[in-house]
Amino acid sequence: MTLPAFPPTRAAALNRLEAFVPGAGPRYAAARNTDPGLGRESAVSRLSPYLRYRLVTEAEVVGAVLAQHTFAAAEKFVQEVLWRTYWKGWLELHPTVWSRFLSERDALKRSGDVAAAERGETGIEGFDDWARELVETGYLHNHARMWFASIWIFTLRLPWTLGADFFLRHLIDADPASNTLSWRWVAGLQTVGKTYLATRDNIARCTEGRFAPRGLATQATALTEAPLPPARPLALLPTQALAAPAILLATPEDLHPESLFDGQNRFAGAIVAANPDLLWGNHARTFVHAAAADTATRIERQFGCPARISAKLDAASVVAAARQAGVAHVATAAAPVGPVADSLAQLKSDLAKEGIALANVRRRWDGAFWPHATRGFFALKKQIPVQLREFGVA
Repeated sequence: MTLPAFPPTRAAALNRLEAFVPGAGPRYAAARNTDPGLGRESAVSRLSPYLRYRLVTEAEVVGAVLAQHTFAAAEKFVQEVLWRTYWKGWLELHPTVWSRFLSERDALKRSGDVAAAERGETGIEGFDDWARELVETGYLHNHARMWFASIWIFTLRLPWTLGADFFLRHLIDADPASNTLSWRWVAGLQTVGKTYLATRDNIARCTEGRFAPRGLATQATALTEAPLPPARPLALLPTQALAAPAILLATPEDLHPESLFDGQNRFAGAIVAANPDLLWGNHARTFVHAAAADTATRIERQFGCPARISAKLDAASVVAAARQAGVAHVATAAAPVGPVADSLAQLKSDLAKEGIALANVRRRWDGAFWPHATRGFFALKKQIPVQLREFGVA
């Protein structure tokens, strides 16, 4: 499988960012909801796969945009980047939402109607096209994702968890937080009672007349669920690596360790985990496998240590690397709620039994914004100018 639309390297990400920056102000604000179709120029950045695996970071994307635009001019785009941060922070504080999603999804059987929707055989104009586009390319415009989710839930009346799972299994940028919570938002679960209703007129206008589906639901009654537990405190984690010599462990959650660990860190070796079991679909796995090779090359150049790619994120591989290097410490970027975080928690426990310490290092960006993700986006939104000044990019 090839992914020409998203070359899986940091260099490609930086090139895309450079090309997008001039249009990140008024042009983005005016046309960000327009989906002109596959292969046609769009106002959106198409940086989501690179941000998802942190081949580029939120801080450098926002910094590049604000270097050419005022905050007022680029506020819509900056907020879009911060929505990703908000979703991750909110799920970090409410991890039971992820486990509840998995339980509900696994308890359901895929009906013939679900299978038809996934194949793009519902007869609904636009929806069927987006289903096929997603499966074929691994990508959908953000507005198309919202329309699709709304039609899935309110017109087809299919379980939202199976729709969210369909996205996870095919999106290149499949992400536990952004995907799960966006589907919940459309369904009226995330912001309780507030739903998103896809309409024929909106779809026709924002697809430039490509689609004008008939027969869509005219009401979107919010779904309900059992009350959620209160937000948990954000775990305290270091924001820099230990001074002791260590092995560097890079995971699919953060493939730019150069910007997390500075040149003063002493790494005796590095492992880049490209474990397919930590990802959902072939599009994501293909992208991450190639991006891992790119990351290993950059690690060797930046830190002057050998880096190898591992198809497993297991204690045996890490212990062997640490023993060979003669170190008793491993440093990695902290992973948000999801399969990688679960694997790192198990790895930390297993390594401790071998006398090896695993340090999960949190990015300053996450540490600055996540504590403000306890409730709705507005509380975090108020912090954006304040925090960006702290980062020196506002």
